Amino acid sequence: MSRQDSLELFDDNEIYIKGKHLVTIFHNESNLYSVIRIRVESTNAQYEDKEAVVTGHFPKIHEQETYVFHGAFKDHPRFGMQFHAQRFKKEIPQTKQGIVDYLSSELFKGIGKKTAEKIVEQLGENAISKILESPSLLDDIPKLPPEKAKALYDSLVEHQGLERVMINLNGYGFGPQISMKIYQAYKEQALEILQKNPYKLVEDIEGIGFGRADELGSKLGITGSHPDRIKAGCLYTLEHNCLQEGHVYLDAETLLTNVKSLLEKSQSERISFDDISREVIKLQEEGKIIGEERRIYLPSLFFSEKGLITNIERLLSQDQYTDQFPQSEFLMALGGLEERLQVQYAPTQKEAIETALMSPMMLLTGGPGTGKTTVIKGIVELYSELHGCSLDPKDYKDEPFPVLLAAPTGRAAKRMTESTGLPAGTIHRLLGWNGMDGFDYDEERSIQGKLLIVDEMSMVDTWLANQLFKALPDDIQVVLVGDEDQLPSVGPGQVLKDLLRSEVIPTVRLTDIYRQEEGSSIIEMAHDMKAGRLPSNLLQPQKDRSFIKCTASQIAEVVEKVVKNAKSKGYTAKEIQVLAPMYRGPAGIDNLNIMLQEIFNSNDGSRKEIAFGDTKYRIGDKVLQLVNQPESNVFNGDIGEVISIFYAKENTEKQDMVVVSFEGNEVTYTRQELNQITLAYCCSIHKSQGSEFPIVILPVVKSYFRMLRRNLLYTAITRSRNALILCGEEQALRMGVEREEDVQRLTTLFQKLKGINSEDDEAESIPDDEPQPKDKLGEMLLTDPMIGMENVTPYDFL
Repeated sequence: MSRQDSLELFDDNEIYIKGKHLVTIFHNESNLYSVIRIRVESTNAQYEDKEAVVTGHFPKIHEQETYVFHGAFKDHPRFGMQFHAQRFKKEIPQTKQGIVDYLSSELFKGIGKKTAEKIVEQLGENAISKILESPSLLDDIPKLPPEKAKALYDSLVEHQGLERVMINLNGYGFGPQISMKIYQAYKEQALEILQKNPYKLVEDIEGIGFGRADELGSKLGITGSHPDRIKAGCLYTLEHNCLQEGHVYLDAETLLTNVKSLLEKSQSERISFDDISREVIKLQEEGKIIGEERRIYLPSLFFSEKGLITNIERLLSQDQYTDQFPQSEFLMALGGLEERLQVQYAPTQKEAIETALMSPMMLLTGGPGTGKTTVIKGIVELYSELHGCSLDPKDYKDEPFPVLLAAPTGRAAKRMTESTGLPAGTIHRLLGWNGMDGFDYDEERSIQGKLLIVDEMSMVDTWLANQLFKALPDDIQVVLVGDEDQLPSVGPGQVLKDLLRSEVIPTVRLTDIYRQEEGSSIIEMAHDMKAGRLPSNLLQPQKDRSFIKCTASQIAEVVEKVVKNAKSKGYTAKEIQVLAPMYRGPAGIDNLNIMLQEIFNSNDGSRKEIAFGDTKYRIGDKVLQLVNQPESNVFNGDIGEVISIFYAKENTEKQDMVVVSFEGNEVTYTRQELNQITLAYCCSIHKSQGSEFPIVILPVVKSYFRMLRRNLLYTAITRSRNALILCGEEQALRMGVEREEDVQRLTTLFQKLKGINSEDDEAESIPDDEPQPKDKLGEMLLTDPMIGMENVTPYDFL
């Protein structure tokens, strides 16, 4: 029998271990994850050692204090037997003398033995719990000054309050990590806030959705048309549609209908539109939403879109660029540039370069191979020549470099550097992101530069676009570059698409395939896909493209053979990228990553690795960043390589750590932070935006159908620079290419730039058997959209 097998309960009770704290091995103050060692006093498991290691989420555990932990023993492959605690409590003395000794201990400054005896004499053996519930009871203790009474209560809250909150939250069904988030947000008021309005969790605690809060609300008797429940449903519906679907607003009818459906889903009670309308009005009065005509916004998105429009109009009003150079001077300089670079610009490329240099703003768009990179380089070079300024950063010691190049991701910025030879960075870095304090550059402090070129503009959402434009000085020229047929931004909005549709900014569309990758069948296929069709020779092998027919169950085997073949020809994991639209299933990202890791970076047991969930990380692994971490200059979608692994016993932090290099930028992750990365041998198409790879392998099968759209597949194949291997079902690919995005993002950027009233003539209908939304909602939104907002400014939301 193994040691693990021997840990059997004496009875059916929950496993616990009780002991006195000896030493804290590790404590993370941000999430309170702790590893401690205790001297075991008792347990109902067959554990015979005198000491035990306990892990879990705790506050700072005090030495020599006795605690009871509930959870389970687990045998860690490296650290041996550990007790994983799900909840805990400090052991409170059970006798009068024990309580006296506890209150007169060094934990409670200013409370001597005599005072402790008076407290116990008056309040009894339950003195501690009574004080925690009613601190005013200390007012009746003879000769106990108010300041000492407050200090005693505060100390008891510090030492006992968290345990009490955690135990009660556990009773509500919250695990230790979420419970700790709740406690960190609300402190000792956590239970009071939850019992008063559990739906506040939806607003304040990441990871808690409406359904979870509604369960708790139901337990507390908050059901049906309770105002707090309706308000939470409204905010959840609005936030969900903005963050998940990319909308900037919802029209009032859609919001009311969706909220009604949400609220009635979990309970049989019918909710009236009248009740929902009433709470929508209150939310606006409270400044939590903003109504404009019949559109409902989150304040941050309303002000971001409004600010973006204001700053675009500000920049476009600068007219000093139109006639700054005579046509003859421009053409002469352009001819000299062509001769020097040994290129011949096509007519639309010349138009793009001239428009960029003669306008305050310009949009440059086009598919792969249409010469966007060539034009960017031409703009930079000709700007330098016409303005007589150097493009060597070393020549600018006391003044800012005039040309700024930026992109949403680090990899896209690196591609700009490679194509122009000039420094480029992320938009966050350009704006001086400094963590929780926001950006260094804004409307009060503008960035310094004369020409700004932003690439991969399709990836920029409304929030970031507003932040960028408000930090631009009046006298800067701006060139925005992107492919309008790619996937829209992950965040709300469709900035590039709306700017193009508005036609208020000078625009050049590159449509012809120029010198780049002449004869590339990948580029030809991309342009066919933009038109909603596939090439006639799809199934015939081309020099840079092939299609391997197989079923979903055969995808892993086919990908394995293709990758092994490429590896045998000298290609590395960095050069081969498998893309897939879904994570689950035999043809999903998770399954393919496990298989690909064994091909590129297997472990015979002699190499360091760290397990996190179902994933094992090894030195040399290709990994993907999942969240923006601007303070470390690493962003969602960046791909790096694990270069070091440190076990807890090998460093002063006493915890496992993984070091990842992102193009030379080294970022360290503790074990608790490993949820920020994942293996990247196979990644999602969304995460690949802004990147290019020599070889792309793209599985396409009908089991992906829910995700298959033209812009998704177009984005995938345009990630390939030299070779594209499609594998799967031809019919699935055809269906995907013929299928356009079926969810149109709701924004008002386009309409407002054009000065168009965007209110629809026909509002979305409400089922005939339900009462219509009350007219007073529409009247209120139309007549006074800023009601209740007199003292609120845009900066309160940004």
